[in-house]
Amino acid sequence: MKLQTKIQLFTTVFMVLLILLVNASIYFLFYQISAKSELNELQDQTNSIVQNLQSNPDIVKNELLSAFLPTNGMIRVTKDDGEPAVRTITKKGDFTNLPREYSTKESREIIKNANGTNVAVIEKPIIWHDGSIVTLQVSQHLIALHTTMQTLMYVLIIATLFILIPIIFAGNVLSRVILKPIQTFIHTMQRNTNQDNWEKIDIKNHSQDEIYQMETTFNEMIDHLNDSFKKQEQFVSDASHELKTPISIIKGYSQLVKRHGTKRPELLPEAIEAIDSETDRMQLLIEQMLELAKNRNKVEFSRDNIDLIILIKHVQKNFIDTTGRNIILTSDYPSLFVYGNKKRLEQVMYILIDNALKYSDKTIELNVKLIQGYVQIAVVDFGPGISKKEQKHIFNRFYRVDEARSRTSGGTGLGLAIAKTIINEHNGFISVLSEPGKGTQFIFELPVVQ
Repeated sequence: MKLQTKIQLFTTVFMVLLILLVNASIYFLFYQISAKSELNELQDQTNSIVQNLQSNPDIVKNELLSAFLPTNGMIRVTKDDGEPAVRTITKKGDFTNLPREYSTKESREIIKNANGTNVAVIEKPIIWHDGSIVTLQVSQHLIALHTTMQTLMYVLIIATLFILIPIIFAGNVLSRVILKPIQTFIHTMQRNTNQDNWEKIDIKNHSQDEIYQMETTFNEMIDHLNDSFKKQEQFVSDASHELKTPISIIKGYSQLVKRHGTKRPELLPEAIEAIDSETDRMQLLIEQMLELAKNRNKVEFSRDNIDLIILIKHVQKNFIDTTGRNIILTSDYPSLFVYGNKKRLEQVMYILIDNALKYSDKTIELNVKLIQGYVQIAVVDFGPGISKKEQKHIFNRFYRVDEARSRTSGGTGLGLAIAKTIINEHNGFISVLSEPGKGTQFIFELPVVQ
């Protein structure tokens, strides 16, 4: 069953049930009020009969009772032995079908006689002229009320039919209004699936309702998918380009050796060195791409409380021992603990220090501060610096500030992207401060374990 049919069916059935409930309430409330009014009127008439009987004992009882006879009713007086004290007063014999009972208690009720007509009955004990207690019974067949209730029923039925017509029409319009953006949504998704494009919904509804939220969320998702797809394409393109260069160099030197190696042995050392260097570069590039893929797939790493000062000193010592460069650590804290993965945080320090050493021949500074619950580590070099324009792209994959120098120093343009990914997964932040000619600071912050 289509959603439109469901909406129409639900609204129609719901409104029919609601109208029936309201109509039934109106019908029975009107009946109760009208019946009570009839009983009250008959009660007053009975009281008038009793007063007149008591105040006019000499008047012939049949004549007096006939004067108070209800239009569609009956008056009878019953003695204690069940026999009539006077003849029954009525205009129609059918009105005498009510049971005759003697009672010393006053009562009022509406009963249904044999032909289904409701009858208001008042029974009241009175003192008869001979001093005995008799029961005065006054009844009124509610014929007028029955006719009125029938008319009311017909009116309610006709009113229900008139109400249902616009309700069905309104339900149809409502279902179309609700379903139109959903159908647009479905058709847009189908086109996106079949045509491999990233078409968005043209939002015309600005009422801030759930439909509007669905449309805006869909468009945001399309923007995100489009951006991710473009990044994926760019990543594949850049990776292919980066791999193509060392492969071309290796192929070129291997063909050179193949053609001239036996005749010119002096080419062998240069070719072997170039092939070995480019092989190392390919290996580094592949390892870093695997690292990025690992981060993208959200691989879980073990975490523990780590003394960041000890970690930084360990990385500092390794670089000093292997490069002989001057790397200075400045910290006012003997220890600062963070929660994370030791190997991955070490990787960040290796990336940033190695990057600083590549672009500067001067001293490298490592400055550690504690700022509002975050440990801040700044890796400072005094190299050529980075322009404001290039700083916006510095953490993008495969981006290199100096293409020629990066290739000479073996850079792949993936290190800073990996560093940012690792810092983000540790709930930290990383940024760059630099001015051309004044050096560069890469600063990252991590929450301290309290």
